[in-house]
Parts: sequence; C-alpha cells; structure tokens
Amino acid sequence: MKQLLLLLFIAGLSFGSCSGQTKTNLIEKEKNKMKTIHLNKIDFLKKVANYEANPGEFKYLGDKPALIDFYADWCGPCKAIAPVLEDLAAEYDGEIYIYKINTEEEQELAALFGIRSIPSLLFVPMGGEQPQMAQGALPKPALKEAIDKVLLKKEK
Repeated sequence: MKQLLLLLFIAGLSFGSCSGQTKTNLIEKEKNKMKTIHLNKIDFLKKVANYEANPGEFKYLGDKPALIDFYADWCGPCKAIAPVLEDLAAEYDGEIYIYKINTEEEQELAALFGIRSIPSLLFVPMGGEQPQMAQGALPKPALKEAIDKVLLKKEK
C-alpha cells in the first residue's frame, strides 16, 4: 500500500507542478520529513528510559519530549491513527520524537506500562516530569493540543 501511494505521489510530480520547485527537490523534501521511529526493547533502554539500570524510577534519556504509541498491526484504531502520527512527526520535526512500540513484539515493554488496550499513547515531557498516558485513537486536533500543552508547554 505504501509503495502504491509513493508511486502515485511520484507519478503526480511527473505531470508537473506550479510551485516552482523541481521534481527532485520535492522528492528530497518528502524523504527528509521526520517519520515515526519504531522501538524495540534495546532501543527503548538507550533512547527513552533504562528501567533495568533504574528499576522503579522513570528517568527519561531523550533530548526532546516524546510521544510513544503502543500499537499492534491487527488493531483497527491503531491503523487509523498511524497516518496522523506520521503527519505530526513531520509537523513537529525537530521539536519532539514520535516513537512506536509494537505490543505484540515487545510484550515486556507493554507489560511494564500496563498496556491493556491499544492504541495507548504515552506523553513524555522533559525536565523530570512524569509521563502521562492516554488511551484510544485521539483525533489530530486533540493530539496537537496535548503535544503543545504537555510536551512543549505552549499556551494558546
């Protein structure tokens, strides 16, 4: 499916554009957009929190706030929120990380956070604040509001 969308995207570029940018520039721009980052246990221990070295204490290791999506490939709501998270990863590029953890493959991480329903979203702010969990496929405006308030501390 992704290959088909990419093919359609490239085909659309080849029919011309009025933006003044070359086709190559547009393709490069699309490639450079930040994507969500899939984590396994080893990556989680290095990038998010090393719960083995600090049991009972969540000590965030990242240099930017993070949103972690606990999902499964078979989950309909998880599939529905996936493109929204990709859009947000591009929109907030350089400001936050958006991680994805497959609960089927990473059962230890799912158990660690008490994941009982998916999608579950963990908002991890900076500055030693405790992470906050939200459940369900939240709409994009609600996710943007949570990112702005909880992770980036923006007041509107």
